[in-house]
Amino acid sequence: MNAPVAVSASSSLALRRAVVLINIGTPDAPTVPAVRRYLAEFLGDPKVIDLPAPVRWLLLRLIILPFRPKRSAHAYQQIWTPEGSPLMLNAQAQVAALQQALPDREVVLAMRYGNPGLPAVVAELRARGVRELTIVPMYPQFASATTGTTLARIEQLASDLKLTVVPAFHGKPGFIEACAAQVRETVAASGAEHVLFSYHGLPLRQLKPVCGAPCSPQPCPALGATNAQCYRAQCYATSAAITAAAGLTQASTSFQSRLKGATWISPFTDEAVVALAQRGVKRLAVACPSFVADCLETLEEIGQRAAESFKAAGGESLTLVPAVNAAPRFITMLADEVRRNSP
Repeated sequence: MNAPVAVSASSSLALRRAVVLINIGTPDAPTVPAVRRYLAEFLGDPKVIDLPAPVRWLLLRLIILPFRPKRSAHAYQQIWTPEGSPLMLNAQAQVAALQQALPDREVVLAMRYGNPGLPAVVAELRARGVRELTIVPMYPQFASATTGTTLARIEQLASDLKLTVVPAFHGKPGFIEACAAQVRETVAASGAEHVLFSYHGLPLRQLKPVCGAPCSPQPCPALGATNAQCYRAQCYATSAAITAAAGLTQASTSFQSRLKGATWISPFTDEAVVALAQRGVKRLAVACPSFVADCLETLEEIGQRAAESFKAAGGESLTLVPAVNAAPRFITMLADEVRRNSP
């Protein structure tokens, strides 16, 4: 496990407080065994594959784990760096930057799945005398399969500690402006005629408990009392805010990374990039505002596979908009949110 980032503390209060940035996780290596271990933990979570336990076990053991690790390992190999996983490297950079912004408390990294795992991180902090944790789920929009499972796990592990949580930040000006800056720079450099906002998908059934209206392929209405907690509606609200902040005139929204065997929220990114090329869009930029750190889903799924599909359908270039990663405006927003929720 990567050791938490240390910080010299000038008071006993500082030693008792820590900020835990939690992202989804990454395999330890781009190999079939490492990917299989990671997928078994990730997809074995009942909040991720929310099917009855026997069905989930059969799906994992008979369909997913015998075949998908090889394909996924190949995908990871396309984006792995000499220093390691891009998600890990970007997450570590975020921790280091936030530590600089919050010198009065320790900032550490944990992953919901894989390493550095939540159980080990919480145990180490507890052993060192930390008694207050500020949890920062690194998912801008709320979903049960991301923030929900993260908070449930941390509550199991740290029930004896004082916990505060930084809520979903999809509408925070600092996040929106950091995303908009990346979009503006990418559009200016690439000459993109259209920006597609691509978000991680979810099975449609996971929206039904929280959304007040039937889901349709059309864009969600503005956030209000009935849909404020709906992941899809939050995604459309994020797109609208970034579009306005970046001054875009041509933009749309789609959802990626779906699995077979269920109805997922739409429209689908792999179909959207082809449709845009067939409509005559030659230069496309794709931003992924549900990911705050570039990872497999941005670098390989969009930057490589979606780019190939776009060109095969008649487009000239698809440019990936970088995630906010450790952009100063984003880190400042996180620091402000930590102070606001845990002064």
